[in-house]
Amino acid sequence: MASPDLVLASASPRRIELLAQVGITPDHIDPADIDETPLKGETPPRLAARLAITKAQVVAARRPEAVVVAADTVVAVGRRFLEKAADEAEATRFLKLLSGRNHRVFTGVAVVRDGQVSSRVNETRVTFKPLSQAEIAAYVAGGDWRGKAGGYGIQGPAGAFIQRIVGSHSSVMGLPLYEAVQLLRGVGWRT
Repeated sequence: MASPDLVLASASPRRIELLAQVGITPDHIDPADIDETPLKGETPPRLAARLAITKAQVVAARRPEAVVVAADTVVAVGRRFLEKAADEAEATRFLKLLSGRNHRVFTGVAVVRDGQVSSRVNETRVTFKPLSQAEIAAYVAGGDWRGKAGGYGIQGPAGAFIQRIVGSHSSVMGLPLYEAVQLLRGVGWRT
């Protein structure tokens, strides 16, 4: 009996590349378009979990015969969320805030099969080196911050800013591979 199709509920090239690293190629890419606004009092790990689950459920409603995997990444400094920077000024503010300090990256991953939802949240701690104004300006001018939670991507030039990472590198990129593979195996999808 053939395994059902695998649908990635994201158009993120990073998530596609990460799945490919472990030999997984989604049969379909079907991004979920949802409101990602945090709820009042919502913590970063709960937001990451809720968004991943919601994305998976939205796409599963369109493709009930498939296995759907979705993820969402939230960057937090203390209780403050750093979402995707809207513009260069916000990206600059984010990098100034991250400079020389620790922050946490929460990535929720969810899998839906036959209406059943399985999910996990990975927490990774990241330490940035102190950044000079020139480093921040050059990074922002390069545009790599666009579309990335916290205004940076670990897989690009900002990788040079990171002194230490405790946790999952792939999670900071947008998909905790260990958790994703375990969830897929748990629902019986071929991995």
